[in-house]
Amino acid sequence: MNTIFKEKNDNMHIGHNIKRIREIQGIKQEAFGQLCRNKYSQQRISDFENMVALDEPLLDELATALGVTPEFVKSFKEENVIYNIQNNSNTFNDNAIDQSHSQHTQPTFNSDGSDKLLALLEKFMEDDRAKTQSISDLSKAVLDLSNEVKKLKEGK
Repeated sequence: MNTIFKEKNDNMHIGHNIKRIREIQGIKQEAFGQLCRNKYSQQRISDFENMVALDEPLLDELATALGVTPEFVKSFKEENVIYNIQNNSNTFNDNAIDQSHSQHTQPTFNSDGSDKLLALLEKFMEDDRAKTQSISDLSKAVLDLSNEVKKLKEGK
């Protein structure tokens, strides 16, 4: 006899789910805030993660920034992630997802979040190149000044 257990989800904490999904992806709050359409501060992301419920437009924005669907956030359970990893390693296939069983729901990642992250990384790298060039130019100027001071001290 098969028994189906329906999980009661009265204790759903959307903010906690957002936080765990963000942490699993290895994204810091500040970086996550910059991935969002409205560019939230680290403190604001922290506030969202402490909220039990979020309105639908905000949930949609945060889920999109994480590369998942709002439904995934709502049904997220860490035990299910562990179950999916243990039972589906190397067999993740969007067509194999059975949406009728939330414990088997896998995230639907979109490229929008990763594109934003890549753009942010490229911007940081460009900024780093510019700063490195400025430091190099400044070091050369200091060396030139040092040589001029030496010449003046020697009376040349």
